[in-house]
Amino acid sequence: MQPLSPPRSAAPRIEELIARRDLSAVFQPIIDFNDGAILGYEGLIRGPAGTPLEAPYALFSQALAEGCAIELERAAAHTCIKAFMQLECEGKLFLNFSAGAIRQLAEARDDSLALLRHCGVDPQRIVIELTEQSTIADVGSFLPVITALRTAGAQFALDDYGTANASMNLWVRLQPDVVKIDRFFIHDIASDPLKFEAVRAMQHFANASGARLVAEGIENEADLIVVRDMGIGCGQGYFFGRPNAQPSRSVTDDAREALRAGHIAVFPETTRTLSSASPSGGMASAKMLVHAPALPREASNNDVLDLFNRLPDLHAVAVVEHGEPVALINRRSFMDRYALPYHRELFGKRPCLQFANASPVVIEKSMTVEQMAQLLASDDQRYLADGFVITDNGKYAGLGTGEKLVRAVTEVRIEAARYANPLTFLPGNIPISSHIARLLGNDAGFYACYVDLNHFKPFNDQYGYWQGDEVLKFAAVVLADVCDPTRDFLGHVGGDDFLLLFQSDDWKERVLRAIHVFNEGAQRFYAPADRLAGGIHGEDRRGNPTFFGFVTMAIGCVRVEPDGGPSFYSSEEIASVAALAKRRAKHETSGFVLIDASESVALLRGQTEVAHAAPN
Repeated sequence: MQPLSPPRSAAPRIEELIARRDLSAVFQPIIDFNDGAILGYEGLIRGPAGTPLEAPYALFSQALAEGCAIELERAAAHTCIKAFMQLECEGKLFLNFSAGAIRQLAEARDDSLALLRHCGVDPQRIVIELTEQSTIADVGSFLPVITALRTAGAQFALDDYGTANASMNLWVRLQPDVVKIDRFFIHDIASDPLKFEAVRAMQHFANASGARLVAEGIENEADLIVVRDMGIGCGQGYFFGRPNAQPSRSVTDDAREALRAGHIAVFPETTRTLSSASPSGGMASAKMLVHAPALPREASNNDVLDLFNRLPDLHAVAVVEHGEPVALINRRSFMDRYALPYHRELFGKRPCLQFANASPVVIEKSMTVEQMAQLLASDDQRYLADGFVITDNGKYAGLGTGEKLVRAVTEVRIEAARYANPLTFLPGNIPISSHIARLLGNDAGFYACYVDLNHFKPFNDQYGYWQGDEVLKFAAVVLADVCDPTRDFLGHVGGDDFLLLFQSDDWKERVLRAIHVFNEGAQRFYAPADRLAGGIHGEDRRGNPTFFGFVTMAIGCVRVEPDGGPSFYSSEEIASVAALAKRRAKHETSGFVLIDASESVALLRGQTEVAHAAPN
């Protein structure tokens, strides 16, 4: 018989670890972006080094299984406070507590913060964080607990906001002094427009509620600069320092340089397609909705006639049953029938469905604008004559006409194009102006580069709009490729006009590379014979036969000085001067022109004088 192996030693119980004081504390700095100083530290607990219980998750999972989670929280706080005082760290100490532990802390008999005072720390230096795992069954009864903490001098924070139990409900009802945004929303925020919009919404509410925001999980410079430029005041993450038993007493050089960086962030743009410009179709449906009475299916033709006579502008009437449309009667066709001899006498008392369209075009209010646009291009064109029915969750809401449908879709397309070009999906005029305003408002030096394509119109005329669109998309790809997305902004003004706002130091090399790559690549859009000929034959604007070379890229740039540029600069003036530089670039062999600051001022003044001298 084989001898039995000696039994493996069981992991120590949590109570034993607490009794042996076998817990240790580490601290992670929290940075104030305004002055780059360390605002305070979050105290975090660790189990015995090199054991399965070293990680806090394993430690608290075991405590929960043993039924002593609150005891572990109190021991962890005691350990963190003691270590914090021994280190003689400056600033505040952030401590994590569950809702149950906070209740016990506030209800201590000898003092509201007996645990803290016992360790000799001023409660005003303490921030109590409600952990995301906590659930509060009765928020109303928890409010006095928060009041007790504040009365004792401590602050209250909502931890890991945006996940688990850290909800808007708690924020509104508990009114925390500090809200820590969960790292999920901060990681890669520089390139994720949805995370950016979510954090911006949190920021708006923080401004309204008076809470201070701390962005958790900052791990790189790009995310830091986006968060900084959004106006969030504090941050925490590996970029500033990992949790350590001997935490840094000052911000690292890399972090300080990033906080003081002269360039501003390029905020990630949410692409506004037709559906995102009107997510539920509500804006388009509201534009074309005609509030009109409907008739029940039991109504007679005489009832229809009476309704049309009372409402001479009504183009149609819907027939409904239980609130749902079942048919549509067009005014013109109905009245034409009634004009026939004896028609009213023969059919007046008969059901109105006899002359109704039993399968009308129906548009639900939630229909996207893309779906409405597809309806315009479909083979079923009955809506042009009959109009259509608009429903709200299947119930009759009103009528619409073909003319209103075309107008509504067109207006939404135009509005969407102001935010994002529908061909390239690059930011349109409104985001372009907004980014220039941010650059000017932050005194950030930059280069505004206006991009245009030489000989594009003749190419478009020769090869057609579809091929012309492919050239424009190729230009957008080339320009995007030379941009640093964290520093450089690319917008599509319209047609073959683009605008680049460079903050990269090597901006000129990027511009010249874009011109070279585009000029080489654009030739592939020509037929072999035209490539051999070096271009195409066409007509100039006066109708004269002309030979046009290949489509090429021209870029005119203007330098906008930081701190002290002309005070009358605006986004429109900058775009105008860059456009003038572009016109010069179109006549240069290199396709590139740079206008310096003094020349741009002269050009602006010249434009102003010309405008004033022009007759009204």
